[in-house]
Amino acid sequence: MSRAVSAPFPPDRRGVASVPGPAGALRRSTGAARSGGAARAVTRTISDDPLGGTVRRTVLPSGLRVLTEAIPAMRSVSFGVWVAVGSRDETGPQAGAAHFLEHLLFKGTNKRSALDISAEIEAVGGETNAFTTKEYTCYYARVLDEDLPLAIDVMCDAVADSLLEPADVETERGVILEEIAMHDDEPGDEVHDLFARAAYGDHPLGRLISGTEETVTPMTRRQIQGFYRRHYTPSRIVVAAAGNLDHATVVKLVRQALRGTPLDTDPAAPASHRSATPAVRTKPATTLVEPKETEQAHVILGCPGIDRLDERRFALGVLNNILGGGMSSRLFQEIRERRGLAYSVYSYASQYADTGLFAVYAGCAPGKVDEVLELTRAELARVAADGLTEAEVARGKGMSKGSFVLGLEDTGSRMSRLAKGELLYGHLMPVDELLGRVDAVTVADVNTLAAELLSRPMSLAVVGPFGANDFATR
Repeated sequence: MSRAVSAPFPPDRRGVASVPGPAGALRRSTGAARSGGAARAVTRTISDDPLGGTVRRTVLPSGLRVLTEAIPAMRSVSFGVWVAVGSRDETGPQAGAAHFLEHLLFKGTNKRSALDISAEIEAVGGETNAFTTKEYTCYYARVLDEDLPLAIDVMCDAVADSLLEPADVETERGVILEEIAMHDDEPGDEVHDLFARAAYGDHPLGRLISGTEETVTPMTRRQIQGFYRRHYTPSRIVVAAAGNLDHATVVKLVRQALRGTPLDTDPAAPASHRSATPAVRTKPATTLVEPKETEQAHVILGCPGIDRLDERRFALGVLNNILGGGMSSRLFQEIRERRGLAYSVYSYASQYADTGLFAVYAGCAPGKVDEVLELTRAELARVAADGLTEAEVARGKGMSKGSFVLGLEDTGSRMSRLAKGELLYGHLMPVDELLGRVDAVTVADVNTLAAELLSRPMSLAVVGPFGANDFATR
């Protein structure tokens, strides 16, 4: 398991012959009767994309959603179970519960042992994994198309019917504590968590996804079971698959795999995507230093950004590309290519349901930190004041479009796109529409955003051989 580091659902449309598609077009809808005929699963085609496959979506009576993208030319299928819960849904004493549970769901069910779960998939050359983020958790498998029924049965079994045995809780506690220790030995990773804490403080978005030794050590099986029961409900789960598949068959297999499990529940509506709330407030500009004897200093300078539903997100992508999104970016050229001050330097945007961050990372010799920070601040101020050129914006748009389309060349990324569209945005934006939104970004859009964003007070996170107060006045 790897450690990672949303418009409401439309009204119930059971029995409706057709429903509006993404651009107002009518899409055919079919209903499949549940046993007894009291509730229906509603299916609709939501995309026949020339740059992708046919995307279909079914809402089961329980509220669980199944999305597939049929791509006949591929021989593989990626299948994932996505749950709308992450580390931001934990209380302070629960910090790390979502990640702890992710580990435990592969430890055995009423039907399979931990060895069975891995061996059955590996026996057909497939792979399984899972990861936890701040807003969702994913369990997935990648197999040949002919082995999709096996993958569906194994993954649904693991997520729906895990035993959470006491001995497994203790075993995984030790594994997670080692994972936390390993993370602490990676300053390039640690600085990102430190920056989140600088920006969000004690809010769950500012905490470690894994939890800490202080929260993981006393966490009980009962606490984890309670978290499992509260958050792993059908209305909060999206099943997604992409590759050479048949949608109706996937839906049938998912229903069979979940029958008789805790996820086989009474009819319910799907949960809305995570909505924006005024509860999240970034802290005033803050500097945090983690003293550590390292050969290289790791620094992040950044500010509050925009949330993921903000209409300016496409302009932000273009701005990020030009500032620090590649080897041709302004920061890379100035700090690494011209001056040789850092091996790695890049910018990035983190976006959540109700907040976001924009930041620049650099890894450099401890003695070069002041110069790197000075150059970074100067470049950000220059872009805020003068903006980007028309040629730069055109290049940034090309980078956004190209990287997105190239990312669709494997079933895993397509499966992920289906699930994230449903969980995080409440709908799947067709490829052509997304590319059109990028094309529509203007120089004025980018420069207006840059002037606002890059003028905000900046927080600083540093991991390296420094004192806690060394950057108090920098």
